[in-house]
Amino acid sequence: MFAAILAGCTSSGNRAPVSDLNSSQSAAAVGKTYTVKAGDTLSKIARANGVDEGALIRLNKLSNPNRLEVGQVLRLNDSADTSSGVKPVVSKKPEARPLDTESAQPPARASDAGVISWGWPAKGNVVQPFTTASKGIDIAGNAGDPIQAAANGKVVYSGNGLRGYGNLIILDHGNGFVTAYAHNRTLSVKKDQDVKKGTKIAEMGQTDSTTVKLHFEIRRQGTPVDPMQYLPAK
Repeated sequence: MFAAILAGCTSSGNRAPVSDLNSSQSAAAVGKTYTVKAGDTLSKIARANGVDEGALIRLNKLSNPNRLEVGQVLRLNDSADTSSGVKPVVSKKPEARPLDTESAQPPARASDAGVISWGWPAKGNVVQPFTTASKGIDIAGNAGDPIQAAANGKVVYSGNGLRGYGNLIILDHGNGFVTAYAHNRTLSVKKDQDVKKGTKIAEMGQTDSTTVKLHFEIRRQGTPVDPMQYLPAK
């Protein structure tokens, strides 16, 4: 939880506060193959099974690692066999596409969305919506795109010691709200620094990720909430 992160950041300098924000993995599987479940991402599957994302892409010849289908069987090592009577379930749902304000119905605003003045942390389409598994949203972009503070706050973590998040910034905004900005190429702010909404805090990258993107989370009292219920309409 982010509450634990804040405690760790306060007492341990720039050391990674906890081992993994996603400690409650929803789909841990041990074996030679793994069957994709709803809410799974390639990075989540890799972490849960102790496999490198690049190895998963190579073993399964994934042309687009961001497009996994529920029921798809992935090889976890060179000796895995996905042809022994286990066939992936082909989803009949239409192919997912980036969520933009013209094609997706925005979720209802949170009742406390007005407590803080929020702004978008990056330009680009939302390519991964919020789920209990993702704990945030992914915003696509280009390497080097500016990442901005979503609201006034204080830097409580700036580093790369948190597994699965790459170069990470965590801001405390008061009123129980904390935001996280992951997979950055470079970090532009340091711990204990005060920042204003819209301040450049990092550059978009793909550390601990197979694609260039910003993984953005808002947590309220330590609980992940849907950023789309707080961010303003574009």
